[in-house]
Amino acid sequence: MKNLLIVLSMLMTASFAHAADAKVGYVDMQKAIQSTSAGKKAKTELEGEFNKKKKELEKKEADLKKMGEDLEKKKSVLSEEALGKKQAEFQEEMLRYRDVVGKSQLEIQKKERELTAPILEKMKKVIAKLAKDKGYTMVIENSQMVLYATPDADLTEQVIKAYESEK
Repeated sequence: MKNLLIVLSMLMTASFAHAADAKVGYVDMQKAIQSTSAGKKAKTELEGEFNKKKKELEKKEADLKKMGEDLEKKKSVLSEEALGKKQAEFQEEMLRYRDVVGKSQLEIQKKERELTAPILEKMKKVIAKLAKDKGYTMVIENSQMVLYATPDADLTEQVIKAYESEK
């Protein structure tokens, strides 16, 4: 039993000594991607898509608003049957609009993934090379999850520079 305790304490001491040698860094991936020339180009393209979709949706929204106002104005002069029919048409148009909004959001998200996937893939390789060259045991993503780190643990700027030089 005594020997087991000695072996366990030696193992724990060795693992603590090894952990003390660990070098950990972090990268703000969002900032890194958006700071690269490829990321800026992707963002511009995505904003163009978004603005195009936004204009289409604003027109449909204005049409719906007008339809609703017309319905409200004619409410008192329409028969119950005609009013019910107009309200059903309005509801149907609202549902179509919501459907279009949902599809537009999904399309924008898909486009964002398509544009950022190659950037992210290259970024991961750059991070792995940088970490290996600088002796990091681990590099984690997202500085918002880090409660405390010394300034030299933030590798974001180094990753951006290394990414840009890897063209």
